[in-house]
Amino acid sequence: MSTNKHQFIRYQALDKCFANMGRLYFIDDLIEACNTALYEYTGDPMYDGSMPAVSRRTLYNDINFMKSEKGWSAPIERKFENRKAYYQYEDSNFSINKQPLSQNEMELLKGATLMLSRFKGLPSFEWVEDIITKLEFKFDLNGGNSLDVIGFEQNEFLKGLKLLTPLFNYIVNKQCLKIEYRKFDGTQFVWNVHPYYIKQYNSRWFLFVLDEERRRIMNLPLDRIEKIEPIALDYIPCNIDFTEYFDDVMGVTIPVDKPVEEIHLKFTERRFSYVLTKPMHASQRENKEECIVKLNLIPNKEFYSRLLSFGGDVEVLQPESVKQEHQRLIAEMSAVYYDIL
Repeated sequence: MSTNKHQFIRYQALDKCFANMGRLYFIDDLIEACNTALYEYTGDPMYDGSMPAVSRRTLYNDINFMKSEKGWSAPIERKFENRKAYYQYEDSNFSINKQPLSQNEMELLKGATLMLSRFKGLPSFEWVEDIITKLEFKFDLNGGNSLDVIGFEQNEFLKGLKLLTPLFNYIVNKQCLKIEYRKFDGTQFVWNVHPYYIKQYNSRWFLFVLDEERRRIMNLPLDRIEKIEPIALDYIPCNIDFTEYFDDVMGVTIPVDKPVEEIHLKFTERRFSYVLTKPMHASQRENKEECIVKLNLIPNKEFYSRLLSFGGDVEVLQPESVKQEHQRLIAEMSAVYYDIL
């Protein structure tokens, strides 16, 4: 959890203590309240009270921030009972949750609504427009200027978008599904699956599932799914960390039993500058003198598609297997125009 979120939880805990006129909160009581709030939210044993996770210095800094103009200008009073200091709000009706947003918070909220607006107009995301309207009205975010200043690539006519909301709900509720799927060549499949994850790549949405029969992970483009319906199967919990699942590939295709390769690509000078500013993969390393890019990944169809997009501006140096596959794909493309195969 980020430090900022920890701070926010402490501020909320302190706010409740300062507003409670029926009890005196001394410094140790405030520390205990902060630790309890953090433990309830995070479950982290370091906040279970067995050790002073929140220090006195941290608490004093929090109080000073809440009292400052950068915080909430909170009317926190330091009083004494038997020569021991305790803290309360001067105004029992005061709460940091009742204060207007700061200018910085307003700017952050504007940015968040702008990011949300990328989903406006898409099927299954009608609720986004409603939320944005309410936020803009409640916090006067428009300020008389509703100009769009940022755009995102999206295809609101893409087939399958209406499945996003029900699939999301099925995943959250751990509901097994029967899926009817049709490939581009017309071949039809029916699978019983355990849905796990939805990912967008290259303006398409993909559903990641565990196939009940073969017990392997599949990714299914939503635009090829014709029908979904819930079925009565015992849901198998997901043991995959999808934040790391795609680390060794480009895109969404994970080749079965294929190792990570160290791939060396040599670019022309003009294209090398482009690859420097828009890296192909997180593993990318560059030799700027020779215009060589080194990647560590599993070559999949998305990788080869990206490679072909560079045309004659790239040459595969190694490994030989990737070089040969690249040459094969180039020859296959050339055969469309020249009878060489």
